[in-house]
Amino acid sequence: MTDEVWNTERLHDHFAQSLRVSEMYYDSKTGHQRLKVFQNGTFGRVLTLDDVVQTTEGDNFIYHEMLTHVPILAHGAAKRVLIIGGGDGGIAREVLKHASVEHVTMVEIDAGVVDFSKEYLPMLSQGAFDDARLNLVINDGAVFMKETDDKFDVIIVDSTDPIGPGEVLFTDTFYGHAARALTEDGIIVTQNGVPFMQGDELTNTMRAFQALFQDATCYLATIPTYVGGPMALGWGSHSTKARDVDLATLEARFSAANLTPDYYTPEVHKAAFALPGYVKKLFP
Repeated sequence: MTDEVWNTERLHDHFAQSLRVSEMYYDSKTGHQRLKVFQNGTFGRVLTLDDVVQTTEGDNFIYHEMLTHVPILAHGAAKRVLIIGGGDGGIAREVLKHASVEHVTMVEIDAGVVDFSKEYLPMLSQGAFDDARLNLVINDGAVFMKETDDKFDVIIVDSTDPIGPGEVLFTDTFYGHAARALTEDGIIVTQNGVPFMQGDELTNTMRAFQALFQDATCYLATIPTYVGGPMALGWGSHSTKARDVDLATLEARFSAANLTPDYYTPEVHKAAFALPGYVKKLFP
């Protein structure tokens, strides 16, 4: 009997999680981070960066659907979408399911993530990288945001946690440049960690959002591999119009979009903005 191999994530000071590795497909250190793809009996293929779980074949749909369908359907007329990060292609996959979206710019700092995701995690992108509407830019997201003159209806920040290369994507300066790049009714959504475990992430983002946007809050989604309670997804807009969309309108837009998600529903969309007390207390 061979020794069991486990991948242990030590993102938090007082808590760790381990996933059993039944088969290792890829293990390599790029110029930015150590990338692994392995098989797990519960979650299928798992992608880690520096041993921290980024996405899995089994539960990625929850994160990717909620970070895309919520802002796009709330906006109602999004044609230009910007994705910061998202090298595995999961966000692009969901965005491009909206026929109304005409152009997607995706900015990923690490070309290696895209290359091996295509090879080892094709079920995440499902051909999104071949869609003519997608423009893939290999660049630092913070640099791109500072320099771009383009305007976007929806900006999706699919970042790693605020350590290493992803750290600059959580700064007031980055969010300020993003606010400038949004259209009048545009929406920015962000990955803000699990509030019970990473409260400072949400507090810092909300402090920046409150200074930049008329509507600044977060919504929640429960993703099994992002442990410690529901994950917070930041929400910022220059108008309250998108968040005030009623259920009947969302249902009509959802029907027209002809989507078949496994987590998102218009009812879940509305309910996701109902925040528990401990999350509300993290707001500045």
